[in-house]
Amino acid sequence: MKIDILTIFPAVCSVPLGESMMKRAQEGGQLDLAVHDLREWTTDKHRRVDDTPYGGGQGMVMKPEPFFAAVEELRTPETKVVLMTPQGQRLGQPAVEAMASEAHLIILCGHYEGVDHRVVEALVDYEISIGDYVLTNGAIAAAVLVDAVVRLIPGVLGDERSAEEESFSAEGGRILEAPCYTKPGDFRGMAVPEVLLSGHHGKIGEWKKAQAVERTRENRPDLLE
Repeated sequence: MKIDILTIFPAVCSVPLGESMMKRAQEGGQLDLAVHDLREWTTDKHRRVDDTPYGGGQGMVMKPEPFFAAVEELRTPETKVVLMTPQGQRLGQPAVEAMASEAHLIILCGHYEGVDHRVVEALVDYEISIGDYVLTNGAIAAAVLVDAVVRLIPGVLGDERSAEEESFSAEGGRILEAPCYTKPGDFRGMAVPEVLLSGHHGKIGEWKKAQAVERTRENRPDLLE
C-alpha cells in the first residue's frame, strides 16, 4: 500500500510512523509512506497555506490552492483522498478495514479553523474524525489512522489472527477483547483465572467470549445495541 500524507507539521507524523510495526512495514515493503510538507505546493514567497475566512469569524482557514496542486500531482487512478477533520464521520473498524483494501491513500491534514470547503467538494472521498473532540491539528489524527490501517495489511502483523480476533474486528464480533494475563500466575495476591491454566481450549474459548461480552457491556454498551 502507498500512503501520502499532506501536512504543515511533517514531524508530527514522521516520528511515530517511523517506529515499531510501522517502521517494519516500510522496511518489509508492505507500506510505501511519504509525509509531505504542504508548503512545498505554495507559490508565494511567504509560503502561505491559510487566509482569513469569508463571512467573518475567528481564526484562519486553509487555502485550497496547495491542496489541489498536491493532490493533482500525487493522485493516480487508484487513489482515495482522506481529510482528517472534526466534521468527518467518526472512525470505526469497518472504515479502517475499507481503507486497508485501497491501493493508495492521500491523507489531508486540516489545521486552524478548517479547510476551504472546495477541497472537500472536489477532492475528498472520506472525511474522517478519530473522535468527538478537537485536536491541535490533523497530523496527529493522520498518524492514528495510518497505524490502524497499516496493521491490517497482510504480512504486517506477526500473526494474522491478531487482527481478526481483536476488539472491533468483524471476526471478533465487533466487541471488546476479553482480559488477558501473563506470568506470574499470582501477583500481589491477584491470581490468574484458573480456566486459563486448565489447558482446556473449549472452556477457555467460552470464558473469553463471556468475558468479552461482559467487558463490552461495562465499558462500551453501545456496541451491544
